[in-house]
Order: sequence, then structure tokens, then C-alpha cells
Amino acid sequence: MTLAVVILAAGKGTRMKSALPKVLHPIAGRPMVQHVVDAAAALSPANTVVVYGHGGERVREAVNGERLRWAEQAEQLGTGHAVAQALPHLNEDVVLVLYGDVPLIRPETLRDFVARVSDRSLALMTLELDDPAGYGRIVRDDRGQVTRIVEQKDASDDQKRIREINTGILACGRRFLNDSLPKLSNRNAQGEYYLTDLIAMAVDAGMDVVTEQPADAWEVDGVNDRVQLARLERVYQRVRAEALMRDGVTLLDPARLDIRGSVSTGTDVTIDVNVVLEGKVTLGEGVRIGPNCVIRDADIAAGAVIEANSVIDGAVVGEGCNVGPFARLRPGTELAAKARIGNFVETKKARIGEGSKVNHLTYIGDSRIGKGVNVGAGTITCNYDGVNKFQTVMKDGVFIGSNSSLVAPVTIGENATVGAGSVVTKDVPDNGLAVARGQQRNIENWPRPAKK
Repeated sequence: MTLAVVILAAGKGTRMKSALPKVLHPIAGRPMVQHVVDAAAALSPANTVVVYGHGGERVREAVNGERLRWAEQAEQLGTGHAVAQALPHLNEDVVLVLYGDVPLIRPETLRDFVARVSDRSLALMTLELDDPAGYGRIVRDDRGQVTRIVEQKDASDDQKRIREINTGILACGRRFLNDSLPKLSNRNAQGEYYLTDLIAMAVDAGMDVVTEQPADAWEVDGVNDRVQLARLERVYQRVRAEALMRDGVTLLDPARLDIRGSVSTGTDVTIDVNVVLEGKVTLGEGVRIGPNCVIRDADIAAGAVIEANSVIDGAVVGEGCNVGPFARLRPGTELAAKARIGNFVETKKARIGEGSKVNHLTYIGDSRIGKGVNVGAGTITCNYDGVNKFQTVMKDGVFIGSNSSLVAPVTIGENATVGAGSVVTKDVPDNGLAVARGQQRNIENWPRPAKK
């Protein structure tokens, strides 16, 4: 049977107290609704329709997904009305309804759930809660068969004591949706068209209502305010941290790691506290990450050490390298094996050769540095003239004295030396020495200025 997924993402989210549409508030750096779109994509549906409303254009711009279709719900008249807006886009056999503010549902849970649907059955995801207040209750008959769902505001006192609640997630045949949605009524306390009324309709039609519960309750937790958003953020991070540890990573404090992308690791990786991993990150065998580091879209090879308070952004770090503390590697940086980047060093579009060292208080941009190069403290590659950027080349074995400025485009030849405090504007030949500074003059018995 072919599958369509409908994702309801039209709500304003008044309790978020934000100009940002609710479904765009982030979990792990991505909009909540993007997590739902990705979970749906894992099922390989033939069709995915996102129902949008409040802040619709912002939602459409923010969400990524192949062949997504969009249906506008101009007025928020309830979940049944929202799904009805998607009907013109649906031609598949089975329709799965998800919610853009329920971000942590797992694909494997959905896969098993959808498998319960047939021509004569509707699948409903439910949950047992100790405190079901605020949720729609699952009403069953004496045989334990689901007969309907009653919303909290419409429930009797006896029904309010029911602990099994409706999560809102359901799957059923498209033909049943086509026949039933136009029959929904808004004669209820909310004055809305409830999707949950489909359950009673299915029972009346002689269909089976099969229920399934997720392995973890947080999979079906929704977000209505920032407190709930923060709670799910920590759930997400805990689950990701535990997965890393099962893969052989040592986390000195799992509660103080944030993952905001995809991470692949070798064995015996160690990550200290307050580390943020963003985008696509690869950590090779034995990598050590110090505290308070941000690693974004980076490939860090085996045995490398990233010391405390460093930012690695769009960089490649070779085997056995040492970076930091307080270093910043910007996009386009590539460190060959055993290179060393020290404290308060910034690099950008820099290829730094094997065993080379840039240890202190230095900026290296648009540069190509060979093997065994030593760059002294306070060195700057002056690569930008206000309009264009130029490259600095330091060949193998170069030694750059402290507090030097290399004005690009310039090449420092193999095994050449630049004296400390030089401003180099011309190429330096192989094995040469460049000294480009004012000549020192000493004045004896000079009277130091004194206050009058």
C-alpha cells in the first residue's frame, strides 16, 4: 500500500509568546517541524503534505524536504479542518497524520504503527498517563474495544478518570478520510472540527480501531510553551549522548553535551563538559575534546587533541594535531598530521603542513604553509586590501619571527627566515633572511618626561 504523510503545522502557538511560528522553535538547532519531516521521510512515503497557517511563508522557507507539498489552513478551525485542507493533495492508500510540534517521534515507532492499518482498520497512537488532565480520553467498551475519544472539556467526571489518552497521531485509509471528514461537526465546547471524531465514525462503520503505544512517552510529547521546549531539548540530548556512549565515546558529563547535527565517532573518543557539536562532525579514534569547545562541520582525525575553549568551524584537522586552548579554526582550514595551533590563534582558508606550528596570538588567512614551519607569536597574514583577498605562501622549513606582518600576495621561500617585527611586502628567496623594520637608534642619558 502506498503511504502519504500529513504534518499539521498551522498553529500560532500563543503560549510560546513569540513572533516566531511555534513549529519553527528549535530542538537541537533545527525547527521542531523539521524533525517531524525527517522522521516521516525515513518511512519513504509517496507523498508528504505540510499544512501551514500562521507565519506560513516563514515555515515554507525554513523547512527542507524533497518533494514536500503544502496546504494552507487560512483559519484554524481544528485538527479535522486542517487535515481536510490536505485532502486535495492525497491519492495514496494510507494516510498518516503527524504534528509539527511533536518533534521526537521515532521512525521505527511510526513504521510499526503504520503496519497496523488495513482497509478495515484505523490505527490510533495512545499513551497511559498517571495524570491525564488536559488530554482527550480513550473510551472503550466492556470488551476493551475503542469506541470514541472524548476531549477534556467535553468529558464527564467518570471519563476524566480514564488514564489512556489520545496522542493525536493516527493512520487510516484515504477513502475513509474522504468519506468522513466532510461529516465532522463543530458542535462541541471548542467549536472546532475534531479529527478525533473519526474514531466514533470508524466504529460506526464497523472498522477496527487498533491502538499502539510508543516505547517512550517523550516520543509523543508536544510543545506548547518554552518550558516544554526546554524539557524536550534535554530529552533529545540525553538520548543522543547515551547513543554516543554505547558506541564507545567517553563523556565526562553526558548532561553537558549538546549535539545539533550528525556525529560519527571512532573508538575511545573523550569529550569534556560543555561541548557543542553542530552540523556534520567526524571524530576519529582517540580524539580528545576539551571543555567549552564548539565543533561545527569538522573532520577531526585520529589522535587529535582539541584543547579547552576552542572553536573548530568547517575545518579538517589531521592525525595527531593539537589545537588550542582558545583557538579558532574557520572554514577552509586544513591541518596536516601533527600540526600545532596554539592559544589565541585564528585561521581561515589556510592549509598548514605536517608538523608546522602556529603557537600564539596569530592570524593566518588565505595561506598555504608547508612542512615544519614555525610561525612566531603575533604574526599576521595581511590578506585583504579592502576589496580583494590574496594568498600568502610559506614553503617547507620557514621560520617567521614574532610580531611580523606578511603582506599578501607574498611567498616565503623554503627554509627562509623572517626577522622579528618585520613587515614583509616582497617575496623572500629560499634560505634567505628578510629583515624589514626600522633601524634601532639609542640615545644616551635621555631625560624621561616627568609630571609638572
